[in-house]
Amino acid sequence: MRPSLHYDVVVLGAGVAGLTAAAKVAEGGARVCVLAKGVGSTHLAPGTLDVLGYTPERVEVPADALPAFVAGRPDHPYALLGVDAISPALDWFAGRIERGPHPGYRYVGNLKRNLLLPTAVGAARPSALVPETMAGGDLRAERPVCVVGLRPLRDFHASLCAANIARLGVEARAVELRLDMDRSEVNALGLARGFDDPVFRRDFVSRLAPQLDGDERVGMPAVLGLRDPHGAWADLEDRLGRPVFEIPTLPPSVPGIRVFDALHAALRAAGGRLVMGSRVAEGEREGTRVTALRSETAGRETYFGARAVVLATGGFASGALALGSDWVVRETVLDLPVRGVPAPGSPRFGAHYFGEQPMARVGVAVDATLRAEGAENVFVAGAALPGAEPWREGSGEGISLTSGHRAAELVLASDGLAAAA
Repeated sequence: MRPSLHYDVVVLGAGVAGLTAAAKVAEGGARVCVLAKGVGSTHLAPGTLDVLGYTPERVEVPADALPAFVAGRPDHPYALLGVDAISPALDWFAGRIERGPHPGYRYVGNLKRNLLLPTAVGAARPSALVPETMAGGDLRAERPVCVVGLRPLRDFHASLCAANIARLGVEARAVELRLDMDRSEVNALGLARGFDDPVFRRDFVSRLAPQLDGDERVGMPAVLGLRDPHGAWADLEDRLGRPVFEIPTLPPSVPGIRVFDALHAALRAAGGRLVMGSRVAEGEREGTRVTALRSETAGRETYFGARAVVLATGGFASGALALGSDWVVRETVLDLPVRGVPAPGSPRFGAHYFGEQPMARVGVAVDATLRAEGAENVFVAGAALPGAEPWREGSGEGISLTSGHRAAELVLASDGLAAAA
């Protein structure tokens, strides 16, 4: 069957890798469409760009640690992409955030230093590029912390967070505030909408200010606005007269939604299209090229013709890779070959949850130009790439961003797309 819609590039997946690749390709002048079953990892992730956090020792300066890390792991995505590709991707991302739909909102940081930020449970998370609304929480600063809990928000426990921050050597305590909101609205999204409202912020400050001591900085769940996070954060700092910072909560992630919104806005501004609720059932081929994708959307079949495809559908967590009862790993969208599967008789999983998990390094087999093996016009990005253990390395978002950015460059340079765009 002939495709009903034709694009230069079709991107599969709407996470950081997919939206980055799509927006950058569209900025290059190509006609781009993103197909996604739903939102990607953005709504689950904390919204920070963690390039390299552990080697397995905690990394202080990613720029210094990356060369040796890559040299010891020749199959790692960073080895494939090249360390020099990371900074341009970070710069591109920061630029799209600043130009995005949230006025004044920006990211800070670089590869010269990891910021050490608290998680929802008060553990330390090393991150290279972070929202300005989180930067004040760097745990290497000695200034004491007051962690603010918001009742009845059930996804953030201020006492637990403060107790664990204190175990890291930073003076910390917790306070709890009860808000006058309908119980159905007391979730991350409802609170974020509340903090967009100056009147809500004024009332919040009137309750919190009397409970603060000395020169404490204020740590809050990451709910400081959906539409105007910079305005909400700056207003609270001004009213309280002290640093305020966000601490990521359980999903849905408000900072992650801001990332999605900014990348989607960049895609739309460049003329690209995003089709949500679209499940790709199969790809049509002519020889080694994927020429069309059959998608099931709203109960209908639609064919999308493509000169090039970017596969950014994720790994096992998203269902893009599946391990069968026969211990065979399959790529579930285009049935592409995979790489990194442990040999028969070798360990597949480790006994410790945070220990080495060999199966985590499985991904789609690619060449040096990110092309999938056996599919010359399919480029792979993000968690679908083999060779990494993102949870142990603290590298997931860095790999997604860098590979999406690099895939876009390679797509635009392929098959005359740059000339045709």
